[in-house]
Order: sequence, then structure tokens, then C-alpha cells
Amino acid sequence: MLTHLAIRNFAVANASELEFGPGLTVISGETGAGKSLLVDALGFLSGQRADSGMVRHGAERAELSAVFDLDDAPGARAWLAAQELDDGDTCQLRRTLRADGGSRAWINGRTATIGQLAELAGHLVEIHGQHEHQALLSRGAQLALLDAYGRHAPALADVAAAAQAWQALLDEREHLAGLGDPGERREWLAHQLKEFDRERLEPEALAELDAAHRRQANAAGLIATCDGVLAELGDDDALGRRLQRIRGDLARMRDDEPRLAEADGMLEAAAIQLDEAQLLLQRIRDDLDIDPERYAELERSLARVHDLARKHRVAPDALIGVRDRLRSEFETLADADERLQRLDGDIAAATQHWRTAADALGHARRTAAARLSSDTTALIAELGMGGGRFEIALEAQPTPRPDPQGAERAEFLVAANTGQPPRPLRKVASGGELSRISLAIEVAALGLDAVPTMVFDEVDTGIGGAVAAIVGSKLRALGAQRQALCVTHLPQVAAQGHAHYRVSKRTVDGATESAVERLDARAREEELARMLGGVDVTREARAAARKLLQTAD
Repeated sequence: MLTHLAIRNFAVANASELEFGPGLTVISGETGAGKSLLVDALGFLSGQRADSGMVRHGAERAELSAVFDLDDAPGARAWLAAQELDDGDTCQLRRTLRADGGSRAWINGRTATIGQLAELAGHLVEIHGQHEHQALLSRGAQLALLDAYGRHAPALADVAAAAQAWQALLDEREHLAGLGDPGERREWLAHQLKEFDRERLEPEALAELDAAHRRQANAAGLIATCDGVLAELGDDDALGRRLQRIRGDLARMRDDEPRLAEADGMLEAAAIQLDEAQLLLQRIRDDLDIDPERYAELERSLARVHDLARKHRVAPDALIGVRDRLRSEFETLADADERLQRLDGDIAAATQHWRTAADALGHARRTAAARLSSDTTALIAELGMGGGRFEIALEAQPTPRPDPQGAERAEFLVAANTGQPPRPLRKVASGGELSRISLAIEVAALGLDAVPTMVFDEVDTGIGGAVAAIVGSKLRALGAQRQALCVTHLPQVAAQGHAHYRVSKRTVDGATESAVERLDARAREEELARMLGGVDVTREARAAARKLLQTAD
């Protein structure tokens, strides 16, 4: 449940902090005051995109945060624990948007990605926008809503997995069939692999070959360098004897200056290092030999590796990967004919497996469609469309290929009046009818998931009077089950709220800003009167507002 929302420098809001409780909270205000600002803020905190234009003019960045109580959000608790972002019984979402367009997000004070923010918000809040009925005109959205209503996620996952398995087998078959004669292909691969097998292509082997080639190519210079250094050091160890004499001089004076002992230790270490350096240089010199035949052999080996790399258009250190892929294909083709025959059987079995899963999903969809049709038809009548009827037609997909979405597609059909044949929802002409029908569908499908907070942004557009009162009562009933926030312009809906916020617009220092305040009983009556009567609030409007509040209680 949302308990706290803080907004700073977002759109026309300077700074607002709101506290929320259970039940239905309504948000009203004059046209243009920014009633949907709170919905936009929650959407931004839920991972939705927002451009830099949402930063208040003159501000460096917008900052928003929301706190949720997790007692009614087990899904969010589990997600936070899995991501190691849990922090007690509450959760804070925070996000900033800079004027240059940059955005950052935090979950419980720890940096998070926008994707993580969206995943977590999916367990906390569900937003129904004022234009959501337009999405219901899409057949894809209709099928998704039906599956959500019927809780078909496991069955849909089975169908998708079966379709994916079928596709993988088909891809393998097409790949093998596209290779042509397996025998010819295997001969070509065998020739290629023979070229690879002549060379040692492991990274350490390539490094050793390169080092040996460089050493042999520069053998003369290396020998001269070693001989010169050894000569400088002196074969008679003159430098070593000089170090010994110096150490003796220091030893005689060490009692008079203790720090000379430290210098003597350094010289002793230098003498040891000098001896070891001479021994190493001598070993290197003994190992070096100008061998034209060895150099030619290394030159040929290195040339073959580079030729092979150019042939396969890769760097030398990537040749081992090419070799392994060719060998894998060679081994696969060893029984290509038999594999092709087996694949035909495997594809047939995968098709049957998909069909079984799709049939189970189709049966579940038909059951859910009948239930949703009945529930929505009843709500259509309550919303002032007596005689209206809602149906869901499930049409088989005429495709031989297993479909991840199942074997059918949904079409929402509506008959607005008694005696009329049902027509596709997308062809309903009246905007008011479409709004009411869509609202009925949404209300019928609400409350099916575990999301604890539901937000409605003027979903009551296009209705009024007695129908508005029914919509308000439906939203209030929903608020009894879970937290609901509703932005509305209808007094009949606003009167049903357990709490009421008003958004107003004002000018401060020449700049327009929105302010949000929670209304007490008296202010709420005045706001409802304004919504009923317009700018000039009359005694009759106040009386009507009082009656609406009494009816709601």
C-alpha cells in the first residue's frame, strides 16, 4: 500500500508531500490544475519514460519518491529479497530526472536500474489511464486481458515453451537440409580440420611460437648483447671483489655510525643480485644459437597460422574457436541422414505436444470468456446500457505452425441495445458507449492480481448522472478490498472517496505551480459543490454536495 508520495520540481509542482491510507482516495481539481500530476509521478516512479520537459522550468532536476507498506505486497517482498534489496516492512522508490534528460533510480536507498524499478513497481501499483479504453480496441490487448482475467500465465507459458521447442527442431532440420549432400560436406570439413590439426592453436602455444620466432630472428643481436654485458661485468669478477672491499671499509666504521649497517645490507643484497644476474645471463647466452634451419621452420609455422587466420577471416587467437565449430559440425554430420529422419519424428511429437498444451489453454480461455462476458454484460446494464450485451469470440488461427500465443485469437463483441447483433468493440461508433463498455470490462477484470494499489486517471470520462454514481460505488467497493486512487472530475465519484485531495493552480513569483491539499469535511463539501455548480457555488449546490456525502457514508 502506498503510504507517502513526495514530489519536487516535477512539471508544474514545486514541492508536495502526500500521505495515503487504505480505501479509496479521490483527487479532484479544476481543468488545467494538474490533477493527473500525481498519476504521472507514480508512473515515472514505476519506470515509465519521461522527457526533460517534465522538469519544472528553472530547476536543475525533478525528484520524486514513494514509500510503500509491504504488509499487503508478498510479491514485492519476494522480489526485493531475491534482488537483495529488502529493508524491513517498507519499501522506498526514488527517482530523479535532470534538465538535460539524465535519469537515476534508487530502491531502498540503493542504486537500481530503470528495469528493476519497473519490475518492482509491477508488484506494487497498477495504473489505469484515461485513454486505456483505446488499448482495448487492439485484439492483442483483448487476448492479453482475457488471459490475465483467467489467470492463464502457466498455461500460456507451456504453450510458448512448446512452440519454441518446435521451432528449434525445425531450425535444426532446415539447417541440416540446407547443407546439401552430408558426405560432400564432411569431406570438405575433414580437409579443413586437417589443416587445423597441423598446428598448435592453444593461446599458450601461439604465444610460445611467437616468442621462439622473435628469439631466433634476433639471435645474433641477443648473443652480442649478452656477451657485451658479461664482458662489462668482468669474467674475473672484478666488480664483485670491489663490492667486498667496500663492505669491509663500512664494517670497520659501523660501530661509530649504526646507519652504515643498513647501507652494508643493501650492498650485500646487490652482490647477491649481481651474482644471480651473471649466472642468468650466462644461461641465456648458452641457450642462444644461430640456427638458420630452426628459424626457417619457425617462420613456416608462423606463416601457416597467419594464412589460416586470413582464410577464415579471424585473428590467430580466434582460430581455436573456428576449429571447434568445424569439428562440432563434422561430428553432427556423421549421422546427418539418421538425424534428419529422427527430426521428422521429433517435429511431429513437438507439434502434438504444442497442440495438447494449446487445447488446454483454449479450454481455459473459453471458460474465462464465458465468465467475463457474463460479468461485463451485468455491469453494462448497471452503467445505463440496459439491453446491452458483451461477448468474447474466440477464433481459431488458420496457421499450421505452433503459435506461442495459442491456437486462437480473441475478439470483443458488443451489442449496445436489445435486438442488435453484437459487433466488434473496435467498430462501436459512440465514444460514450465505448467509454462505458471499456469501464465495465475493466471493472469486471479488476482485483484479479496481487497488486495492492490501483490508480485510475479519469476513467469515468464520458459518463455522468446515475451512471457516475454507480461507477463511484464500484470504485468504493474496490477500495474496500485494496487501496485505490482515482483522479476524477465527477462529484458522484469524488463523494465516494474515503479521503479527498484537491489540486489547485496558483501563481507564485510570476510562475505557475500546482498545489495539493487534503480536504477536511467542510472543504470537501465545498469542493463537491464547486464540481456540481461550477464557478459560482450556490446554496443548492452545497446542499446537493452534502447529500452526496451522506449517501456515500
